[in-house]
Amino acid sequence: MTNRKPKVIVTRRLPEAVEARMAELFEATFNGDDIPFSRAQLIEAVRTAECLVPTVTDRIDRSVLSQAGGQLKLIANFGNGTDNIDVAAAGEKGILVTNTPNVLTEDTADMTIGLMIAVARRFDEGVDALREGAFKGWSPTWMLGRRIWGKKLGIVGMGRIGTAVARRAKAFGLNIHYHNRNRVAEQIEQELEATYWESLDRMLAHMDIVSVNCPHTPATFHLISARRLQLMPPGSIIVNTARGEIIDQNALVSALQQGQLAGAGLDVLEHEPAVSPELMELSHQGKAVLLPHMGSATIEGRQEMGERVIINIRVFMDGDKPPDRVLPNMD
Repeated sequence: MTNRKPKVIVTRRLPEAVEARMAELFEATFNGDDIPFSRAQLIEAVRTAECLVPTVTDRIDRSVLSQAGGQLKLIANFGNGTDNIDVAAAGEKGILVTNTPNVLTEDTADMTIGLMIAVARRFDEGVDALREGAFKGWSPTWMLGRRIWGKKLGIVGMGRIGTAVARRAKAFGLNIHYHNRNRVAEQIEQELEATYWESLDRMLAHMDIVSVNCPHTPATFHLISARRLQLMPPGSIIVNTARGEIIDQNALVSALQQGQLAGAGLDVLEHEPAVSPELMELSHQGKAVLLPHMGSATIEGRQEMGERVIINIRVFMDGDKPPDRVLPNMD
């Protein structure tokens, strides 16, 4: 690596060890308050940084990138998804974009399975009953949930995370089904005893549990629409640990209110950090388990993400191609 330290601007607080390492290697500016950058702050950052390290809370769109100075050559995203960055516009400006793939796969898959069980077995309601003093002793008919063993799980998006979910789900006795743009390798299908559905509509109509694990792109915005939610069998459950925009949230609220679905487990929301009053009410009724985007929130995962960001910056500044390049035509 060249002896000159590149000017790096980091938009959010990162783990202490990651920031310490960045401070050693780069001329790094950190966000001590951990308050998301305003649009004006993002524009100032792209005007002055050689490398910007944003997160999912930063919208690096075409209008922001139009203000970038010629010195900005790398956007090293702290995260797996890059739907917060206009990758095509960055490429037009000669700015490379990287991400941190693979790091959060296992953590997100853990959270997905946790939400399935939490919804099916009514964890939230049980905790509330204890807190509110409503538990009067064991009863054969009280707080009955649904068994997940033997149920049909439909995975929407069989990438790294979807596959990791499938491996865990198989161990819990679920029957694995999936819809993906491309069929996965035969050996993976055989390992998971997974059934491929070319038609998402047909798969949804036969599943007991649906897990959303595809990336958010223009093609997947409201992929789970009102029409598709109505295809799901009565009493089925949907879980989303991908991006809130993939499910039409208003339609989901209606499906839960009308009893079309038995429940939903959501780690992501369409308009986060805002939570709709209707969803909160459904949560109080035990029809939804809501989490504040915690899927990748492990100490190990966040430190590994930081390490990947550092590797991408160092390799790029050495004049080589960083390992986690995101191409404009990628989802």
